[in-house]
Amino acid sequence: MNSRTLWNDNWYFAKTALGVNWEDRQIWEAKMQPVDLPHDWLIYDTKNLYEDSIGWYRKNFAYAPDKTGNDDRVILRFEGVYMDSSIYVNGEHLGDWKYGYSTFDWDITDALHEGENEIVLRVVFQAPNSRWYSGAGIYRNVWMIRLPETHIPLDGIYTSSVETNKGYDLTIDTELEWGTDSGNYELEYCLRDTDNSKSPIETETSELFRVKQPLTCGQNKISMTIPVDNPRKWDITDPYLYDLQVCLWREQETNSRELCQQEHFRIGFRTIQFDPDRGFLLNGRKIRLNGTCDHHDLGALGAAFHKEAMRRKFKLMRSMGVNALRTSHNMPAVEVMELADEMGFLVLSEAFDMWEMAKNPYDYARFFKDWMEKDVRSWIRRDRNHPCIIMWSIGNEIPDTHADAHGQEITGSLIAAVRKWDYRNVAPVTIGSNYMPWENAQKCADIVKLAGYNYAEKYYEEHHKKYPDWIIYGSETSSVVQSRGIYHFPLDRATLIEADEQCSALGNSTTSWAAKNTEYCIIMDRDTPYSCGQFIWTAIDYIGEPTPYQTKNSYFGQMDTAGFPKDSYYLFRAEWTDVKKDPMIHVYPYWDFNPGQQVDVRITSNAPEVELFVNGVSQGRRQIDHQKGIVLQPSWKVPYVPGSICAVAYDESGREIARQERHSFGNTDHYVLKANKTTLCADGEDMIFLEIAAEDKDGHPVENASDYVRVTAEGAGRLVGLDNGDSTDYDAYKGTVRKLFQGKLLAMIAAKTIPGEIRVTVEDAWTATASMTDETVTGTAAAVVETSDNTAAAGHRTATVTLHAIEAQIRPGICATEENREYPPAFVEPGFVPVRKLELSAAATTLTPENPSVLLHTCIYPMEATDRKLLWSITDATGIPSPIAKPEELPDGEGIRITGISDGSFQVRCMSRNGTPSVKMISQLEFQVEGMGQTFRSPYEPVTAISYDTSFGGDVSRGVENSAGTDKAQPTGLVYRSMDFGEFGSDEITLAIFANDNDPHRIQIWEGEPGENASGFGETGELVGEVTYQKPGIWEVFQPETFTLSRRLKGVANMTIVSEDKFFLKEFHFTKQEKAYARLSALTDGVTYGDSFVRTADAIEQIGNNVSLEFSDMDFGTDASDSIVICGRTPLQHNTIQLRFSNGETQVLPFPHSGEYREMRFPIQKVTGEQKVTFVFLPGCNFDFKWFRFEKSGLEE
Repeated sequence: MNSRTLWNDNWYFAKTALGVNWEDRQIWEAKMQPVDLPHDWLIYDTKNLYEDSIGWYRKNFAYAPDKTGNDDRVILRFEGVYMDSSIYVNGEHLGDWKYGYSTFDWDITDALHEGENEIVLRVVFQAPNSRWYSGAGIYRNVWMIRLPETHIPLDGIYTSSVETNKGYDLTIDTELEWGTDSGNYELEYCLRDTDNSKSPIETETSELFRVKQPLTCGQNKISMTIPVDNPRKWDITDPYLYDLQVCLWREQETNSRELCQQEHFRIGFRTIQFDPDRGFLLNGRKIRLNGTCDHHDLGALGAAFHKEAMRRKFKLMRSMGVNALRTSHNMPAVEVMELADEMGFLVLSEAFDMWEMAKNPYDYARFFKDWMEKDVRSWIRRDRNHPCIIMWSIGNEIPDTHADAHGQEITGSLIAAVRKWDYRNVAPVTIGSNYMPWENAQKCADIVKLAGYNYAEKYYEEHHKKYPDWIIYGSETSSVVQSRGIYHFPLDRATLIEADEQCSALGNSTTSWAAKNTEYCIIMDRDTPYSCGQFIWTAIDYIGEPTPYQTKNSYFGQMDTAGFPKDSYYLFRAEWTDVKKDPMIHVYPYWDFNPGQQVDVRITSNAPEVELFVNGVSQGRRQIDHQKGIVLQPSWKVPYVPGSICAVAYDESGREIARQERHSFGNTDHYVLKANKTTLCADGEDMIFLEIAAEDKDGHPVENASDYVRVTAEGAGRLVGLDNGDSTDYDAYKGTVRKLFQGKLLAMIAAKTIPGEIRVTVEDAWTATASMTDETVTGTAAAVVETSDNTAAAGHRTATVTLHAIEAQIRPGICATEENREYPPAFVEPGFVPVRKLELSAAATTLTPENPSVLLHTCIYPMEATDRKLLWSITDATGIPSPIAKPEELPDGEGIRITGISDGSFQVRCMSRNGTPSVKMISQLEFQVEGMGQTFRSPYEPVTAISYDTSFGGDVSRGVENSAGTDKAQPTGLVYRSMDFGEFGSDEITLAIFANDNDPHRIQIWEGEPGENASGFGETGELVGEVTYQKPGIWEVFQPETFTLSRRLKGVANMTIVSEDKFFLKEFHFTKQEKAYARLSALTDGVTYGDSFVRTADAIEQIGNNVSLEFSDMDFGTDASDSIVICGRTPLQHNTIQLRFSNGETQVLPFPHSGEYREMRFPIQKVTGEQKVTFVFLPGCNFDFKWFRFEKSGLEE
């Protein structure tokens, strides 16, 4: 009979540089070490997660052919190898598999010999090959499968069901591959009830049917439709599953039967429907897809798949209200689909992030043409029987669909490839696109009809009317960035880039392409009845793609990589869960800031009314209209005072239904351990997730704790991962020492294959040989936390928890030996004590002429913190340096004197690098300057674009490097006030722009403020420049270009930059022009007097008798000028111009006849220093004068 054996044990691994081949065996074989599968070789070095390298995997095994011929074929199945792998069996190269996400099989039978055999897999990782962290290696399971000569091929059974009046008609298609045997065979189908357990119920009454189907030799596919009366439906609220068993029997000469092959898997009965006007329907009722996109890494485990870690992910998503998963942007692990079936999640399964047009030099586009059909075959055949599947996505943000008509050809080819294997339409084909505003992508969407929109909700209504047969949904939305427990105030100022390389969890950090805020994507989806729903980006942070920084992992998740919720998690939970079933409330931020600091406090709740209390005093009640409202998170601005904040939720009748209180806190006094469960199975596969937190002496959570701890696991468990979710932390995931980030750390404790106790100890990292005095450490409902030995030395904090591994069945092929080991910290030395808080205090926060200065003191917590170097800056609310006050550092280094310069508000920022190369902590306090007058901005220094005073028209987004992004949907104006151009001014502006395309971008420069409602943007300003920026786009590279305006801007003026096109402006500056060497207008830059002249639009013309043009403040410096260029014309044969200087020098310039304006260059005697220059026209002149320019000595045109 056939067999299927997990084959993860007894592998060896070596890593080499690129270029090492099979023939270089002495190189890679010498490095071989035992390894557990699944395996990701890149996750161990957090500072080098994209190392170009080759992984070599080797396994030796004994093989004995089945003498009866019943096990004739030997197949290896690799469920996921990243990427570009080659297999060698006993030195013979059998072939390659290119894609890193699709499952593949090798029939190795003919390469085997009786006795010892060797398998070697060569895996090439060359970066960049994807936009996120992919990991590298055999990161999913490996199986050895043995099949008889005549057999059902792998994934050769296909089920589909159609609802009837009595239940469902279940159609089973079974493929067969025939050997040379000419015996008689039959198929037998048996459907059993499972009572929703993992195993079928082995009783006759549990059978829904048992049907036999005789076979004719040579039949390649057999279809059978069997009615199933009133089965229990699979649903997201009741994911009921049945066990389908398919057996291949061979008749014996003795009138008996031999079981040749048995396959069984779980199926569910459900009906899905997509409707252009009603959206998505499951089993006949409308379901809104509260979906999330998810990459495949598992935090500290890297890409190495672990079913229990994925189960935890699903549970966290479910608690947030998620009911659907998009497998971004690749085929998921087998177990993801199994868990989705079991737990009731709907799955949009996605295959590709690129087609023929590459996004990275070494990505799958290199292989797409030749490999696409193989990968689609693998993808669809493996997963088509899962009831959770609702969509097959053939691509994400595919540039081919936008580039030209060939994208439509590929779309058609992919649909055909999917339908070849899902020909009964178990799930429809879709695509996720960020090109939906443009024609070619719309043509591709019109082919699939089920159109996924990436960050393009604004086009829903237009396209719903234009394409009434399209089914619309948000395939990717949100992308609001946030760091757990990090808050950049104030809420009302967008902030994206900060010195600490973190993103604000207040909800005021958003990327250029993303939703304006989290509420926006919730409301847009809620208020679009025909939309199927949305898939937010993302539920959980993932390694790589750390927009907007160059750190380690992403900021997009509603939970961090450790699975700890951010504040936005609770907003989705509030809007995606039922208050009647699970009332909830969440107030944030935590409560530990600077005395008097203005703090934005926000509340999320699924209740209709909430109230905020500060130290027991109500700050007012607010209503939340979850059905039609646009304010889903009420906010209050309150000054910080130590104590507590409390949020209370009320139902419609005013009855309290939920409450949360957060307290001020001190330094860490002890650690608290909370396990998700206290027992695990000793099967080598189970896992416990242990949350490590800090509390102060009063038992309050220390929500900004950053203590370094050492974690050890002894007995029947293994420490396999440590993760705090901090994108800026490069300490090892696979080490034993990590620091808490904002008060939390996750330890992953994996099973061994022996039962017994598991003792996990968490202690201060740098005094591990000591113990602590007795601490009161509170246990939790999930796990008992023991106190430490009360004979311990004072000052060393320790907490322990005892878990239990119970005896369990161990699958053959399991390997469970890997454990975390010692790694040195990435930046600090042992003994380092991190700064937890920088507390700022000042006697006053308003500076006036009577009290222009104030001392600002800093208290560093804890007092024994190692890095006491402080960094200071004066900024505006967005973090841009402000000139309205100046700091003077105090001699003790732990404070500054601040002196006001001009009126306005500013922040003082105190920062610490905390032992690392970059800022890790920012503390801020707001100040006001009054009665000192106004300071003007200099346009001759770079003006940060995001520091605009006001804007109008389209939405302005904050981009990298404090750039300001315009809106492609409507004209956007950025207003900059009080720019001091000086008396002479400038007409030359340089704009530093990033545009993600090569198109021309039209830009207007205005003096003044045109206003968004002015006709043509011009009632209160003057247009001084219409320019076009066009350069080849380089991702997030700001390229400067200089433009000349129609005239100079002078004095103190406001200016406005307006554009209808989408781009990011980082900064601008004007060229400070030397008046003496600038091009000066005869009309506007001097004083003209005399008997005869006429002023025209851009010149002084018909200059006749006794006319003088005077230009003062002409400073030629020491460089000297020896020539002048004059633009003019005269009908005379020559028009003599006298050029007089205030030093008494006079020179004669004979301008020749010209019917049109021309430029003439005249040599002059060198002139230096400050002069007044006068052009004198005597009687008999007839001259039209437009402009002139002096040139420095030695300058040739």
